[in-house]
Amino acid sequence: MYSHFFKRIFDFTLALIAILCLSPILIIVSILLYFANEGAGIFFIQERPGKDEKLFRLVKFKSMKDKFDANGELLKDKERLTTVGKFIRRTSIDELPQLFNVLKGDMALIGPRPLLVKYLPLYSPEQHRRHEVRPGITGWAQVNGRNAITHTKKFEYDVWYVDHLSFALDVKIIFMTIHNVLHRKDISHDGEATAETFNGHN
Repeated sequence: MYSHFFKRIFDFTLALIAILCLSPILIIVSILLYFANEGAGIFFIQERPGKDEKLFRLVKFKSMKDKFDANGELLKDKERLTTVGKFIRRTSIDELPQLFNVLKGDMALIGPRPLLVKYLPLYSPEQHRRHEVRPGITGWAQVNGRNAITHTKKFEYDVWYVDHLSFALDVKIIFMTIHNVLHRKDISHDGEATAETFNGHN
């Protein structure tokens, strides 16, 4: 009952309250990014697969400038990451615009993180099961390692969440997420500015 009805009410209500309470932060960060990104925009918008692998437009604060090399290729993440961008990533503020994705119904507060569309053909049949529920702003994998663990391990946690989804588990994940954000845990994968690239389930 919770997963099919009450979870959506829970998500919508908390997301709306969060947007209202955090609106001053959203406005201030938008202004800072407008200048820090040097014309590259405030928001990062990208298609991601949601529930049942239906595509939607995910919204985040943009933490990197659009800087290119001599060949017109984008520079590596760590070379484009701004000072403001580093701060909003460390504090997970860059994820806050996804609250609007939750209001719209594309996402939930808690669920497997929506990853890149190009990964869809690379999943094993078991890994595809992570799309049986709405993707989340945070999830079981994020509170058990986030970007510091491999994709394979993340997907194991994602499928475990799908099989054990409950109100009690969602509340637990929310409190664990707050703890991790306050302690700035597991922001980056070792050697990367963000997370490792997924090259297939094998």
